[in-house]
Amino acid sequence: MSDPVILTLSALNKRFGKREVLHDIELVLRPGECTLLSGGNGAGKTTLLRILSGLERPDSSRIDTGRGSLSWRRSRADLQKRVLYLHQQPYMFDGSVRYNLGYALPGGLSKQQRNSMIDQAIDWAELDHLHETPAKSLSGGERQRVSLARAWLRNPQILLLDEPTANLDQEARRRTLDLLRSFKKEGVSLLLASHDPIHFSSMIDRRLHLYDGRLAAIEDRKLMQIPTSPALRSTA
Repeated sequence: MSDPVILTLSALNKRFGKREVLHDIELVLRPGECTLLSGGNGAGKTTLLRILSGLERPDSSRIDTGRGSLSWRRSRADLQKRVLYLHQQPYMFDGSVRYNLGYALPGGLSKQQRNSMIDQAIDWAELDHLHETPAKSLSGGERQRVSLARAWLRNPQILLLDEPTANLDQEARRRTLDLLRSFKKEGVSLLLASHDPIHFSSMIDRRLHLYDGRLAAIEDRKLMQIPTSPALRSTA
């Protein structure tokens, strides 16, 4: 029996003017799998993440989230339910860490339910000493943990992250990676875009590389060698 699949993407193309950013991209995401997405500046990593999260319209694509192969437009609502995209610099609302976490919760919950779920997220991300701190005063690493705690409350099937450890010191990076491992253990599919693949070497299951608009599967597990012209292989 083949491994379960959360999302299958095929025939994805995207241009900006005359420039072809993504060409005939194919991608399969599975539960509890961590995929590293590498590529140079302007390679299209962020564009791919935005398309997968329902934020950016491709020129063409087919997406299957278990309801059959559909266009991006018809899949968009389903993508926005299943997929969560975290930006490189997490946005913090005015107010405390606790107040920021509340933004992730759906309406219709009682005050007791909301407080209980926020308490669980604070405990999960080890934010106990920060829960009443103004969120906009946090360090980069602390903001990343708040962002991940908000994501945890949303219970996504797929988590997309754009440079999640960029500009973090060693301790903040360790805490961030620990939370990402927790997501993975809970069966969330992780797709990480990063220029620093070595930081994720202990947790990734496969590595993909964007080059010249095409997506290549990289079989070299050393992760230090970034090809300049990789041969295309199946990314499924």
